[in-house]
Amino acid sequence: MKLTNLILFLLLFTFTSQAQVTPKENEQMGYILTEKDSILNDTIQLPEIIITKGEKMSAEEMKQFQILQNRVYKVYPYARLASDRLTALNNGMARLKTSREKKKYFKIVEDYLNNEFEDRLKKLSRKQGQILVKLIHRQTGITTYELIKTLKSGFKAFVSNTTANLFDISLKTEYKPYDVNEDYLIETILVRAFESGRLSNQKPANPVDYDDLSSKWQERAKELNKK
Repeated sequence: MKLTNLILFLLLFTFTSQAQVTPKENEQMGYILTEKDSILNDTIQLPEIIITKGEKMSAEEMKQFQILQNRVYKVYPYARLASDRLTALNNGMARLKTSREKKKYFKIVEDYLNNEFEDRLKKLSRKQGQILVKLIHRQTGITTYELIKTLKSGFKAFVSNTTANLFDISLKTEYKPYDVNEDYLIETILVRAFESGRLSNQKPANPVDYDDLSSKWQERAKELNKK
């Protein structure tokens, strides 16, 4: 099973709508990046970056931050869509009485979304897929693995996760902005994008107090500097 098919499964949640991104141009922050997410770009290891008030990133940190930013801009709308569709799917299923009706409904949705999103999702890179899995957890509160296990079966979830691991993508990955530096940076990117109107905000399953989050990472930076 390809990564495209795994992600398409997550979008089996309604019949209409497209990923919503406002048309505002991306703000340039010192670099003009045209990221194609080649294998080379995918293998870049993002160093631990602490964003603090009054301090500027180094040129290399800024470059890596913008690469991550572009990836988040690319995949967040799909995570937002997945959350919307999960709600819609649950509501649709609740109105159906028999297993046969539910199976038919699920198949119709599946066929529609294969036609609607397959070409777009095929263009996602491995790293974009990794970030999408995190953001799906952010928006739904459920890992991609758990979603598949709930809507399909435990065996299906196991096979999907094993296949995804071939692409260095674990469907069990959670979004942990307090523990993982990349997730903290993703949250920073999202907060800025929502404030500027670059992305349309959708309340996550477990809201994060960004001021508190930022303070935690600044304290961590101070501790590291003392060593």
